[in-house]
Amino acid sequence: MRTNKKDRAARPETLPRKWKPFVITVFWMVALLLATALILHKNPLEDPDTTRLKSISGCLMLALVTTVFTIFYDLLTTLPVELFQNRRLIIRLSKNDFRKRYAGSYLGVIWALVPPIITVLMYWFVFDKIFGSSRQFVREGVEVPYVLFLTSGLVPWFFFSDAISGGTSALLEYNYLVKKVVFKISILPMIKIIAAWFVHLFFTAVLLVIAILYGYTPTIYTTQILYYSACEFVLVLGMCYATSSIVIFFRDLQQMIGIMLQVGIWATPILWNIAMFDDSKKWIVKLNPLTYIVEGFRTSIYGDSWFFEHFYSSTYFWIVTVLIFILGSLIFKRLKPQFADVL
Repeated sequence: MRTNKKDRAARPETLPRKWKPFVITVFWMVALLLATALILHKNPLEDPDTTRLKSISGCLMLALVTTVFTIFYDLLTTLPVELFQNRRLIIRLSKNDFRKRYAGSYLGVIWALVPPIITVLMYWFVFDKIFGSSRQFVREGVEVPYVLFLTSGLVPWFFFSDAISGGTSALLEYNYLVKKVVFKISILPMIKIIAAWFVHLFFTAVLLVIAILYGYTPTIYTTQILYYSACEFVLVLGMCYATSSIVIFFRDLQQMIGIMLQVGIWATPILWNIAMFDDSKKWIVKLNPLTYIVEGFRTSIYGDSWFFEHFYSSTYFWIVTVLIFILGSLIFKRLKPQFADVL
């Protein structure tokens, strides 16, 4: 049944006002529980000063996130509601976006799969066959084939790279929809991200096949790939709300993101092993939230631990991700009234 303009206008864009005290209270309670866990959590193998620093930093970040959420509650709840209300439209447009990229070419969507495969083969040939990195030491007494180590790092990176590039240009590409009053333009970045996620599913399947060929059959820990994929989805969505808004007023951002992606693949432990760093220096690499996702994919393929066992890393990632999503949402909503005029 088709929805007319009057019905659309009548649909609420935020959660009911009566829910506001409840939602904010729940948010604060979750933050307090996390802060308590941060304070009480002790790792006997870790330096006490390092543990104390992590606890203090985590509590401060939690306080920042909860304060911003409380102040900007109305703005921040608008986007999730709009996305949920338009979920069917999002899926339909995402499929169309994925198909139209390669419309008219003989191989069609196969071209979406060729560049990443070529990239994996190129890195594998250079590092494995030329430099002789046939196996990688991942933890004490455990080594894995380099091609598996490499692929499990590149799969989440390909999704991030494709999603952030497409999501950033979403409003520019669909500028004719931005100018329509009744269209919810907040769904446009998600359309691009879901289109990139279709390719991500294929390469995740390829990763599992490679793992099986090397003798790493799926285990219960492999299911964590779903969790880490969801982590990456939320992270990149928050980033795209900010970048897709800013790029309308500052077009050079697209080129800057391209350069940052070139640097990012080396700044993230994808082609190299984080185990080469001392424990005192690993925290610098772990400040990059993508490190959590890449290492999580590897743990899912050939590890034997759950994501919640890495308490500090998981807590830090979600605090940073929620903060990025909040900032991205605020930027998007603040700049939204000017989109149509600039485009």
